[in-house]
Amino acid sequence: MELVDIVDENNKLTGQVEERWVAYEKGLWRRVVSCWIMNKKGEILLQKRASDKRKNPNKWAKTGGQVDSGETVEDAIFREVKEEIGIEIPKEQIKVLEIHKSDDENKRFVYDFIFIVDYKIEDYILQKEEVAEVKYVTIEEMESIKNNNDMDYTFCKWKDEDFYREIELLKNKRKQILGDKI
Repeated sequence: MELVDIVDENNKLTGQVEERWVAYEKGLWRRVVSCWIMNKKGEILLQKRASDKRKNPNKWAKTGGQVDSGETVEDAIFREVKEEIGIEIPKEQIKVLEIHKSDDENKRFVYDFIFIVDYKIEDYILQKEEVAEVKYVTIEEMESIKNNNDMDYTFCKWKDEDFYREIELLKNKRKQILGDKI
């Protein structure tokens, strides 16, 4: 059973702890983490969710998950990355890029990160209960996927403003890495 800390609409801890799906079904606010993983070529890692996942089965997504009760967001993102795709993220890269407040039925505060790695596809060790496969795509491919409304990708359900805000963050990070090589 996954327990999560409940926060209020201002992201302040309430002291209440609930089972993850109970919190979701009751519409309680909680914290989640997600990250874009970028390689040294500026490509983005996407993971295909396992077929038996309760939410978004067989959909391509970024890496992330719930912040467990008593856990920091930093510890949560390191744990999720290690569990789901079997890699270590350098501690010095930890920096929350933004905190996004959802405004749909899935009430959550999403702590977003971008990590730069030097892993090849074959270096990832997938947790089969969570992840079916991984692949690298370019930012431009992501934009094309969104423009084509390909519902095999979770970000196609995002509001345009949310998607393009994150795309700009990715492009800025890629420019920092590659400079004039783009």
